[in-house]
Amino acid sequence: MSRLLGSVRARATLGATLVVAVALIAAGTAVLLSLRSNLLGEAGTQAERSAREVATELAVGTPYAELSLDVDDRPVQVVDEDGGLVAASENLERISGTGVDAVKPQPTPTDTDTDTDTDTDDGDDDGDSDDDDDSGESLEPGEIGERTTVSDGSATIDGDTEDYRFAAVPVQNRAGNDLTVYAGAPLSAEHGAVNTALTVMLIGFPLLLAVVGWVTWLVTGRALRPVAGIRREMAAITASEDLARRVPVPDTHDEVARLASTTNQTLAALESSVERQRRFVADASHELRSPIASLRTQLEVAAAHPELLDLDGAVEDTVRLQRLAADLLLLARLDAGERPSDARVDLVALAREEAGGRPGVSVRAVDGAAGEVAVAGSRGQLGRVLANLLDNAQRHARSAVEVSVRRDGDAAVVAVADDGEGVPAADRERIFERFVRLDAARSRDDGGAGLGLAIARDVAVRHGGTLTVHEAPAGGALFELRLPAA
Repeated sequence: MSRLLGSVRARATLGATLVVAVALIAAGTAVLLSLRSNLLGEAGTQAERSAREVATELAVGTPYAELSLDVDDRPVQVVDEDGGLVAASENLERISGTGVDAVKPQPTPTDTDTDTDTDTDDGDDDGDSDDDDDSGESLEPGEIGERTTVSDGSATIDGDTEDYRFAAVPVQNRAGNDLTVYAGAPLSAEHGAVNTALTVMLIGFPLLLAVVGWVTWLVTGRALRPVAGIRREMAAITASEDLARRVPVPDTHDEVARLASTTNQTLAALESSVERQRRFVADASHELRSPIASLRTQLEVAAAHPELLDLDGAVEDTVRLQRLAADLLLLARLDAGERPSDARVDLVALAREEAGGRPGVSVRAVDGAAGEVAVAGSRGQLGRVLANLLDNAQRHARSAVEVSVRRDGDAAVVAVADDGEGVPAADRERIFERFVRLDAARSRDDGGAGLGLAIARDVAVRHGGTLTVHEAPAGGALFELRLPAA
C-alpha cells in the first residue's frame, strides 16, 4: 500500500477522488435538505388550506355535524378552548401530534341550544370572547385567526397509518366559541422523494467516484508517461556513462517538456565539462611529460658522464615544471569554485609592482587616477593576472609595453598594450582557452604551456570582471581587465 501511494499517479487519483467525494457529499446533503424543506413546506401549505376551509365553514355558522371533514381522507379535528374534541374525521382511528388524542367527538348541543345558551349567558360569552385563544390572537365571532401553528405527527385512517404535517388554525364561530381546527397533510410524498433521492445518490455517487478515479488514473498516466521515458533514459545514461545521449522531449509544450529540455541542457553542460576535464588532463599530462623527460635525460647523462651535466638546463626545466604545476593547481582551485578574498587592492600600486624590473614596460594612471584605484579581491590572484598579461605582452612586443590604469564609472580598468603583431580577430576568444598557442612553430620554452591567458580570464571572472583583447593604437594587442571598483 505504501509503495502504491508513493506513486504520483496514485496520489493524484486518490486526491481527485477524495475531492470529488467531499463535493458530492456536500452537494447531496444540500439537495436532500432543500428537497425535504420544500416538500415539508408544501405539505404545511396543504394542511393549512384544509384547516382554513373547515374554519371558514365554522365561521359562517355551519353545524359541527355538517362540516366537510372527510375530503381526501385527511385527518381533521375541531377542538374547543377546553381541549375537548367537538368534531373529527369519520374514519379517524388514532392521531398524535396535535395535542388532542381523542378521535371521537363529545356530545354537543344543537345549534339552537347553543344560541340560547349564548343569549342567556351573554355576559359570560362576552367575557370568553375577550379572552385570548391558544394562538395569542383575540377573535370576534365569525373571525378566523391569521396565525397558523404547524406540527408533525401521525394518524391512522381506515387502518392505514401515515405521518402527517398538521396545521392548527384558530377560529371563533358565530356562537362565540373559540375553536381550533387541526388538519393534516400526508408526508408520504416527502418521505418517498427523499428516500428515492437518497437511493439514487447511494448508487450513483460510488459509480461517479469510480469513473472519476478511472479517468484521473488514465489522464495522469498519460501525462506522466514522458516522465517515465525520461527516467528510463537517465537510468540508461547512468549505466552506460554515455553523456552524449539525450532524454526524449515530448511535443506537449508543458512542464514535462520543459523538464526534458532542461535535463538535456544539463546533460550537454555535463558532457562539455567532462570533455573539458578530459582534455585538460590529457593536455596537462602532455605538457608535464616534456620537462620531466628532459630533466630525466639530463640526470641520466649526468649519472653516466658527470662532466656532461648541464646544470643550467636542469634548473630551467625544474623551474618550468614548478611553474606548470603551480598553474595547474591554480586552475584546479578555480574550477572547484574557490572564492577570492575581499581584501582592498590598489591596482595602480599593483601594476607598478608587477612592472618593476621588466625592461620596456611603463605604467601610467589615466584621468586623475594617479591616486588609488581600488578593487576588492585577492591581491595574489590579481597580481598573477597582471604578471601573465605582462609576460604575454613582452613575448610579442617589438620594443615597448604600456600599462594604463583608470576609472570608468563604477569599474576599474587595467589595459596592457604592446606594439607587436596583435591578435587576429578570429582568434581573440580562442587564445583564452587552455593549452592554446597561436604560434605552433614557437618552442614550448619560448611560448609557455598556453595557460597564462586562461588563468587570467578565470581569475577575472571569479572577481566579477571581464578580460578581453582588442587592437592597440600602436597596432599590437590591447588586453583590457575590467573589475568592479571597491
